Amino acid sequence: MIGRRKLGMLDVSAIGFGCMSLTPIYGVPDPDEAIATLHRAPDLGIDFIDTSDAYGANGANEELVGRALKGRREKYILATKFGNVRLPDGKPGAKGNPDYVIEACEKSLKRLGTDIIDLYFIHRVDDTVPIEDTVGAMVRLKTQGKIRHLGISEAGANTIRRAHKVHPMAAVQTEYSLWTRDVEPEILPIAHELGIGFLAYSPLGRGFLTGTVAAADLAQNDARRGMPRFQGSNAEQNQKLVDTLKELAANERCTPAQLCLAWLLARKPPVVPLAGNSKRKWLEENAKAAELRPSESTLAALDKTFKPGTTQGERYAAPMMARLGL
Repeated sequence: MIGRRKLGMLDVSAIGFGCMSLTPIYGVPDPDEAIATLHRAPDLGIDFIDTSDAYGANGANEELVGRALKGRREKYILATKFGNVRLPDGKPGAKGNPDYVIEACEKSLKRLGTDIIDLYFIHRVDDTVPIEDTVGAMVRLKTQGKIRHLGISEAGANTIRRAHKVHPMAAVQTEYSLWTRDVEPEILPIAHELGIGFLAYSPLGRGFLTGTVAAADLAQNDARRGMPRFQGSNAEQNQKLVDTLKELAANERCTPAQLCLAWLLARKPPVVPLAGNSKRKWLEENAKAAELRPSESTLAALDKTFKPGTTQGERYAAPMMARLGL
């Protein structure tokens, strides 16, 4: 059984499904298999799915999710995001002015083929707009019945507190995994203090922690080639961590991916990992992680192996790191 967890007042599956890789980002997935994977998720007890208007060209990810949900909308708790944009010079940016928030939501509703979004996220915080104004526009959307719950992604502690003061945030979404633990000192505690759920995206290190991805073999169109952790000596050092992870997983008679998810599921306060993929076989493997209960010695060994500061390289290239609100 997958089990259930709370994101604020929202009840969701303990493991969520991240939709980003259903459209081209880490190579080019088969759209039919991608849709079949989404259709399989509720059968396994995974009903929370997360997309964004920034995934895929011109909202392609939302459009694919919309096709998958047609005639099945009631099976899913649907989250999407706005505000993660490309600037005219091609660099990553953020947009959070109230008029844009309303416009973005209308476009997402159309692409998703639904009349309401269960959880609507600020994808990136726009530091040129007071967060109170951005959240105020989201409250208008809720009043109009277009969204049910509000969330915020990649935000600093003070921004989270300010946003939550305007309207309760159901969830904070930030990268969190064995090799990305910088949310532990401040972001996780403030979410817990305020009663906000936590969604851990990229819980498998964009596939690297599964032990099935070799940095040197990534295709030319794979976005991971531009990420420091997948490059040169960083990748070589990080592979040593994964080698230890593989040994620990073998001792627990599970896959490295399952052990990564089980480690997150064992964290306190509770988090909901968003495990993304584009194939049913990986979805089914990940779902079984909810049944695992790793030994205390294994959990301790993981904490030691992946202690903060051990992973080599930033999680994004410099321009993207500069746009995070942490």
